Amino acid sequence: MRIETDIKLDFSDVLIRSKRSVLQSRVEVSLEREFRFRHSGTTWSGIPIVAANMDHTGTFAMAQALSEHRLLTGMDKFITPDDWKKFATQHPGVIPHCLASLGVAEHDLKKLQDIMAVVDLPFICLDVANGYTERFVACLERIRELFPKKVIMAGNVVTGEMVEELILSGADIVKIGIGPGSVCTTREKTGVGYPQLSAIIECADAAHGLGGQVCADGGCVTPGDVAKAFAAGADFVMLGGMLAGHDESSGEVIEENGKKLKRFYGMSSTEAMEKHHGSVAEYRASEGRSVNIPYRGPVKNTILDILGGLRSTCTYVGAHRLKELSKRTTFIRVARQLNEAFVPFTIESSK
Repeated sequence: MRIETDIKLDFSDVLIRSKRSVLQSRVEVSLEREFRFRHSGTTWSGIPIVAANMDHTGTFAMAQALSEHRLLTGMDKFITPDDWKKFATQHPGVIPHCLASLGVAEHDLKKLQDIMAVVDLPFICLDVANGYTERFVACLERIRELFPKKVIMAGNVVTGEMVEELILSGADIVKIGIGPGSVCTTREKTGVGYPQLSAIIECADAAHGLGGQVCADGGCVTPGDVAKAFAAGADFVMLGGMLAGHDESSGEVIEENGKKLKRFYGMSSTEAMEKHHGSVAEYRASEGRSVNIPYRGPVKNTILDILGGLRSTCTYVGAHRLKELSKRTTFIRVARQLNEAFVPFTIESSK
């Protein structure tokens, strides 16, 4: 046993210090990035925000809505090849904005091959809660052999040395985050985790040294958090809870005490495991929660709010492009971020 005593930070521990700027307006800021990926050799350009590959947010409707803004969607891993074929036939323009998701089981890999046989997806997301196992690395290496020209995002991890191993094993993008998600209880159930801001800073440094990229996954609650993730060095930012509760999210709108709500749950929750696997295996614990969250209408409104906030961040620090944000950022540690005196009295506009 050992103890690390250096301070690790989360989004709530810092603010971004403003700097002189020659920008005249937020409209001058470009949020598009272009990446050439280390292993696939392919190039992608767009706004590097990704809907999480949960069954709530990784829907075809979400992919359609986000593709209009050149954002990406990590698709639900339980979508069938037949469903993919039908959607690809009807919406070919959305396909370049989608990531096919899978786990490490043999049937996951077989399903991925079946999906790729019917639709030419550019991105693959190898997604597990614990990216530190030898099995995970072996699966990544196998996928890279089978799909040498695809962009592979793999995770989740939170330390630089594992980021380096995954990039050297075939990942173009490494997904960063253990426990920060809004419906994740991994830290509560296991005691394992890492403050997300520090994880991004350390992992981005490791990835960029090898010509790879990182995707910050989890912990963003506000547009300001998204900005902090990019400012910390994230190349992509994945959002789950911030995109939940919308028309494009799965599930029906329900009413409780006159309020419109939608169901949202973690993919390691009891509800998710019972839905997709029949039960929670006796050897494991549920590591996710189920909640009813406010219904939020079309996701377009939330996307515009996030992108508007991100452009504003760039103007505050003088970054003409999103690419420049991390170079223009100085974080300052704070004990308090917000004045919440009137938060209890906030009236949400009706949808």
